[in-house]
Formats: sequence, structure tokens, C-alpha cells
Amino acid sequence: MCIVALAWQVVEGLPICLLSNRDEFYIRPTQSLRHWQHSPIIAGQDLQSGGTWMGITETGRWAVITNYRDASDQRTYPTSRGEIVADYLALDLPPIRFAQQLEQRQQDYAGFNLIVGDRQQAVYMSNRGEAPQVLAHGVYVMSNGLMSEHWAKNQHLRQRFVQEFLPLLALPDVSESDLQQVAWDILEDQRQRLPEQLPQTGIARELEQLLSSTFIASPNYGTRCSNFLRCFQQHAVWLEKTQQGPQQGKIQRIEFSYSG
Repeated sequence: MCIVALAWQVVEGLPICLLSNRDEFYIRPTQSLRHWQHSPIIAGQDLQSGGTWMGITETGRWAVITNYRDASDQRTYPTSRGEIVADYLALDLPPIRFAQQLEQRQQDYAGFNLIVGDRQQAVYMSNRGEAPQVLAHGVYVMSNGLMSEHWAKNQHLRQRFVQEFLPLLALPDVSESDLQQVAWDILEDQRQRLPEQLPQTGIARELEQLLSSTFIASPNYGTRCSNFLRCFQQHAVWLEKTQQGPQQGKIQRIEFSYSG
């Protein structure tokens, strides 16, 4: 399912700051964050379908996708949503052009929300009701409904992201350990929303309640990894924290300078 908080061109000297959780069934095979072989892509990978939920390249292209939750949609789709991110990262199309082309075949995919970007532009779209739109500078939170809809889950993450995390980034002497501590604390928040705050997506209310927290934990499904991505003017730093299984708590770090 996943949830994303993005500060786009908000923090001076840090055009992109992104926190996200990837939620998935625990048994679904996954490769952790790495440089893909024979590819420009830096990302984790869904080994079942071959795509990814979030990625970046050394030229500064980046993308992140979430599922759109609609229990009434029982169709089978020919292509995986994770392929969208991989396709974008492997091309050199401007974000808006990629999104406009994707819009022409968007019904080939189950419901999704998508942000694609580079160092100059970020574009959001959903194939369940939001045409491609270039994002103005600002803070955006995206989960499993349209970004224009009010979800208490999204509002909770936005509040913590804006009030607790972004002010730290403006401090000249903030330590890396302090940044990580707050980032992981926000992403590992298991507090659920009140019953009257839950959206109506067609699933059972008990399951809707379970999925209403930033961090999801259940016997079979939940937050598999948390991500903290910073894209500075000339380089990027990505931290991925494994949240489930024998590698739980392990932090993978990739840092690189932009090329091209």
C-alpha cells in the first residue's frame, strides 16, 4: 500500500526530502536497496513482478508509487504497477511527458498514485481520478486515496513531517543521528486513526483500522521497509531501513554525486 511524505523545493539547499514506508505481504520476495545490474536504477525490487515502489538514478530522476485502495475493483490487470517506476527511471523523458504518455494506457494497471520527478520538475497523477499535474513547491503526502482527498492518516503524517522533521533540516548543526532518529520515529508510528476518521474504500472496518497508521504491523502484512531520501544540489543520500524479517533494523545507505 505505502505512504509518502515529500518536501519538494521547500528546504534551502535540499530540493527533495522524502520519507516513505513500503507496505506489502511478508511472503512476497523482495530485494533490498541497491544499484540494479546493467541498469541506471537505484532501488529495492519486487522479485515477484520485477518492478519497484520507489527509485532514483544518478542523473537525478526519481519516482515513487502507491496503490489506490478500492475493494470493488476485482479485475486482473496485464501489467504490474511497479513497472511504471522502473520504466520512468530507465527513460530520459521529462516527468510531465512521461505522465502524459502513461495516461494514455493507465487503464492497463490497477489503481495507483504516482509522483515522477527530476531535479527541475515533479509531477503527480493517479489513474483513478487525477490527471498529470506539475507540482508547485510545497509539502505533499500520498497514500492510498487521491491526493486531493482528505485522509486522517495522511494529515497525521503531514503534521509530524512539517512540525517535527522539516525544522530540523534548517538547523545548521543538526547531527545525522538526530535526523535519522526523528525520521524513523515518524515512520514507525503505529497509532491508528479513530473509527470516525477512517476512509470508505470498501474493505472491512477492522482492516481499514489496521491500515490507518503510518507503520502497519499484522501477522501476514505490514511495513516491509522505511525510506529516508535526501537530494541535495549535487548529490543524494538514501537510507533504507528493513522493518521485517531476519534483517529487521538493518539500514542500507547509498550516496552518490549526480552525473550528467
